[in-house]
Amino acid sequence: MRATSKNLERLRHYWDKHSGSYDRTMDFLERNFFGDTREWLCQQARGEVLEVAVGTGLNLRWYPDDIRLSGIDFSPGMLGLARRRAEKSCRAVDLELGDAQRMDFPDSSFDTVVCTFSLCAIPDHRRAISEMHRVLRPGGRLLLADHVVSTSWLARVVQALLEIVTIPLGGEHFRRRPITHVRSVGFTIEQHDRFKLGIVERLVATKSTL
Repeated sequence: MRATSKNLERLRHYWDKHSGSYDRTMDFLERNFFGDTREWLCQQARGEVLEVAVGTGLNLRWYPDDIRLSGIDFSPGMLGLARRRAEKSCRAVDLELGDAQRMDFPDSSFDTVVCTFSLCAIPDHRRAISEMHRVLRPGGRLLLADHVVSTSWLARVVQALLEIVTIPLGGEHFRRRPITHVRSVGFTIEQHDRFKLGIVERLVATKSTL
């Protein structure tokens, strides 16, 4: 269910407040869990590319030089850091405030949509996936990665305990499985990888040309 306006503002404030520490947190997670996932996904982007929930711009360094890149994020604090990172790297990118659950783009606007480690904190992640499908052109690619519900029962117990704190605090879920909704809206999975007790899942999916 989509969050109320009040809850959305609370979540926006939470991520603004934590934008300054986000890179340090992600550095730890990438060294210990996520590995080369950002590079693996972003190097496969082609054409007109939209990154959903661009955050502080950690993916910017990994995109090919010949793409045309746009990015949206819900948090002004995150977006400000992404803009500074883009300026330092001389990466041309159009960065705007936006809600992944209701994007201000026409149908079939992009060749590639990228979303990394963000669906876990989007209130209505099913709606966000539907929006990604909508803005992709037929034959376009979805490049997606996230932490998901583990294949280990013990890890699932830990994830459930974490959610007691993380969902009320920052809306962050540990037991979602986005690939289920990727398939249900009509994507075809082309590449798929799952590791670290099944906690990390990454995929490349294609929108039907029909």
